[in-house]
Parts: sequence; structure tokens; C-alpha cells
Amino acid sequence: MAEDAQEVPQIALEAVIGFNGHVFSGLKVHPDKEHLIYPLGCTVIIKSQRSGKQTFLHGHTNNVSCISVSKSGRYIASGQVTFMGFKADIIIWDYEKKEIYGRLVLHKARVEDLSFSPNDKYLVSLGGQDDASIVVWNIESKEAICGSPASAQSAGHCLTIEYTNLNDEIFVSAGNGTLRVWELDLPNRKIRPTECQTGQLKRIVKCLEIPNDDNFFYCGTTSGDILKVNLKTRLLNSCGPVKQKFSKGVNTLKVLKTGDILVGSGDGMLSLCSGGNFKTIKSVQLEEGVTSVTLRGDGQQFYVGTEAAQIYSLGYIDFKPELIATNHNSAVKDVAFPFGTSELFATCSQNDIRVWHTESSKELLRIMVPNITCNALGFMQDGRSIFSAWNDGKIRVFTPESGKLKLIIHNAHSMGVTAIAATNDCKRIVSGGGEGQVRVWEIFQDSYRLIETMKEHKATVNCIKIKSNDKECVTASSDGACIIWDLVRFVRNQMVLSNTLFSVVCYHPEEFQIITSGTDRKIGYWEVYDGSAIRELEGSLSGAINGMHISEDGKYFVTGGDDKLLKLWHYSDGEVTHVGVGHSGSITNVRICPNSRCIVSTSADGAILRWRYPQTLKSE
Repeated sequence: MAEDAQEVPQIALEAVIGFNGHVFSGLKVHPDKEHLIYPLGCTVIIKSQRSGKQTFLHGHTNNVSCISVSKSGRYIASGQVTFMGFKADIIIWDYEKKEIYGRLVLHKARVEDLSFSPNDKYLVSLGGQDDASIVVWNIESKEAICGSPASAQSAGHCLTIEYTNLNDEIFVSAGNGTLRVWELDLPNRKIRPTECQTGQLKRIVKCLEIPNDDNFFYCGTTSGDILKVNLKTRLLNSCGPVKQKFSKGVNTLKVLKTGDILVGSGDGMLSLCSGGNFKTIKSVQLEEGVTSVTLRGDGQQFYVGTEAAQIYSLGYIDFKPELIATNHNSAVKDVAFPFGTSELFATCSQNDIRVWHTESSKELLRIMVPNITCNALGFMQDGRSIFSAWNDGKIRVFTPESGKLKLIIHNAHSMGVTAIAATNDCKRIVSGGGEGQVRVWEIFQDSYRLIETMKEHKATVNCIKIKSNDKECVTASSDGACIIWDLVRFVRNQMVLSNTLFSVVCYHPEEFQIITSGTDRKIGYWEVYDGSAIRELEGSLSGAINGMHISEDGKYFVTGGDDKLLKLWHYSDGEVTHVGVGHSGSITNVRICPNSRCIVSTSADGAILRWRYPQTLKSE
């Protein structure tokens, strides 16, 4: 299918909810002061703060590991990780055209850091610990000028690199027990390092910041202190704070025009401290470790990115954090729309369930259950509760407005609850577990009763769908069986067997057929009445299919899986009508919204993508 992806019309991508907060200094403000640039999986996103419009730079084959923006704003450079023994690409993007300007391939396994020279002449890149080399590239010719091992044999790995502000020939590198100032000797195509003398101090430097005048530079360390080094003499000037060090290390530094320093530390504290003695002037606590601080213009306003995948905006004067973007920071497991409305939807992942406003991508509600993963969720048809399946073996029911816990079913399954569905009269919940049992629960106002346990599956139950009259349900399991159950007599009506791990099953709206899919990449159509196979489609060329959903009229269905492509199929023809390209991680689930306005897909890298449902299909 990937080959013919070009010929099939593409689905328009409307919005992406996602930000990789684990990339150090991954969040940048473009010099035009309007656009934020940040990584998500293999994609680099450029987002306008004024209009909220997003542009996507696709080109990397694996996760983006570092981003740098040139001083003029003409170029963006991004590096990626890859597998051992393979080369990791650096891509230079033309900002105006939003396309690839050049692809630089030399480093092995990972690109650790990138920095542009002040006049856009050169780009310096640092390889990860398996590569451990520094390479200087000519941006105009897109070729490597020279390279060198990043640190001496006796020193540790180099972790960060930064160009000076006034000289295209001088840059600084730092890391575990290594601190060097490099000079580029262009005629001889060499870079020559000078070790900076730090005396008895042994530190692991995580970040560098060079103020505009190039007299000194600052190093943030994992020990939670800051080194100030003279750039001319290469000698340590001072080190501080002496008493109150920054907890969990200094992750990122930014020097303001006033000479004060913004420090982001690993415990989520953002501090403003004086450039002289590093004493904290004011500080604010954010959620999880701060990984990026970036200034807008001269620093009256700045943006902060954290490991919780949140982006904050702060002003220099009031120093009050305003949350401008929240995202999942781990794989999104499931997505659900309330009955009959597409205004909002809910997603779940490790630690939490979140409810989003569809149009604006704003988070409306977060329900936290720490250290436990939510595997599946759904809205009751009356809209009064959200029911959810968790890997600690409990079923939890919450109110959708306040997120209050209404009901909890303890020990619902012995190996975690893996699938869940509710009947249309809102009186029963059907759940499936890791041990293969299917259980039917009666739900009262604040209590519950186990009605029946159905034991037939030998492995994890991955998906449950209930017929509209509540008298029948179908379950898909990793044991290669889909079973159609009678929910009145609690016996098996039909069984569908196939040599695959079924991950998803759907009823056709007219409920005489079901479609299944799973790890064998095939989409199977089956007769509900006698379980006979009707047809089988090749769903994908590579990777399992994890999510599938049928439109309300039953004419189309959508699939997504490990090949990262969203595909829209014609139900009766079995042909792909549209393809959506944009995911950089495996797609975990897909849903068509109730009035067929949009499609929402979730992925293993924590992203949620909203696509426009092709309007031509509605009129047919």
C-alpha cells in the first residue's frame, strides 16, 4: 500500500496534539518572534502563536534528538537517532519554503547536539556516545569541512556544543569531565581544541550558554551548580551557588540582557538568578523537569518546555507561568467520542485520562491515577460517566465534567483489564482481561454486581463491541479467535478463527457482518450468523493493524497501525480511497467522529492527530 500512497488522495491533517518534552532544548522560538519550533517523534512542528496554525517538517526516519535554529532564522537544523551500526541524518530545513535544504549523513547511531555559526556559514554537529565526534559543515556546499573526536581519551562523553555569538571560527563543547574551546582553521581544514582548566572541579556539563559579548560562558551541571568560564583565557572564573544548589541538576540555561540567568532544573523549578553570585531572585515550580527555556525577542517573554510534555509562557516582569499547550508524554492507548457529539473526545495513556475540545485541541479535563496505565475507555451513552479499564485489574468510572471517581470495581480481572464496553441502556459493562476472561457487570448508582464470567479465550482480550440491542457482543483476542457471545444466555453463539493475534473488531452498522484485523495485516469480513469468512483484504504491507472504525452509514471504514499510515477504505469495494500521512509513531487507535466531520488517531509516541474527513464521501 505504501507504494500506491502517492496515487490515492491524501486526507488533510487539521491539527496535532503532541510535543516531545524529553529532547533537551528542543523547544525554540523563531527569530520572527511568532513561531514556536519543537519536535514530536520524527517530525519537527512549526506552530504560529498568533493563529495556532501548524506546519510539519517530515523527513526523519526515526525520533528527532536535537533542534537548532540559525540566528537569521533562514535555516532550522534537526538531528535524529537511529539503530546501532546505521548512520543518523542531520537535516537542514529552509524555513521560508518549509522544505529540506540539505541532508548531512556522517554520524553513527545518534546526533547529540547542533549549533549554527553566527553568520549562517557553518553548522557544527556532535555525535552521540557511540560516535563521539564533532563535525563542522559548510552550509552553502552542504559538505563536511572537518571533524575530530569530541573529547580526549581520558575524558568522558561530550554532551553539548554551542557556537559563539561574534566569531564563525570559535565554538565550545562540554560534557562528562570535558570542557573545550575549539577554533576552526579553515585553510588547513582542521579544528583545534583548547582544554578549559577547572582545577579540582569535576563536573558533568549538560548545557552551555554564551552571552552576546563572548567574554564568558556559563555551563549548567548535573550537580546543580553553574560554572562561569572566561572564553579568552579559558580559565574558570567562578562556580555557584555555593549553598542552595539546583535540585536534580541544571538542564537548561538562558542569559538575559540584564545579565541575569534563567535556570531550568530537573525537579521542575524555573529560577531567575543573578549573573554575579548565582543567587536565586525569583523562582516558579512547574510540572516535571524543565528541559527547554527559549527567549522571545530580548527575553521580555519566554517559553518553557517540560518532561510532562507541557509548554508554558512566562513574562519577565510577573514571572507567572501560563500553560499554553498540554500533551500526553507517553503512548496514547485509546480514544473515544461521547454518543452523538463530536465537540469533545477523551484519550487515555499511562497515569491519566484526558478530555479534549476537538476544535481548539485544548485540554478540558485531566483525571490522574498515578503509576497505572489506562488501557481502554468509553463514554456511557447517556453522557453521565466515563468508564475505563486499567492495568492494575480495576475498572474505574468517572464523571465527565469534574472527573470525580463514581465507582471502582476491584479485582475485575487478574491480569489487568484490557478491553471494555458498555451497553446502550447504560446498565451493564462488559470487560475483558489479560487472562482471557470476559465478564459482564451490572452497574447501579454507587454499587455493582458481577452477572456472569465467560471463559473461552486463552489469551488477552483486546477489543469488545456490543450490538445495538444489547443482546449480543463480539470479543477479539490474541489467541486467534473472535467470539460472538449471547448476552442473554451468556453462551457462545459463533466463533471466528484465524492464524493471527486479533487486535480489533467492528460491527457493520447493519450488524449482519463484522470486520476484524490484527497482526497478520489482513482485514477479514465475517458473517455474524454462521461465522463464515466473506472476504479478506491485505490491510498493510508492513506492521500490524491496531485500530479500526466504521463510519455511521457503514460505507467507509478507517484503519491505522504500525506502518504509521491512516487509511480510509470503501467497505463494499474493499479499496483504499484516501491515505493520511503524518504519524511518526505506530498508530494505536482511530475513531471517526459521530457526525463524520473528522477522524482522530492516536499514536505510540504520545501524539493525537485530527484529520478532516473527506467531504466528498458524505454526499455519495
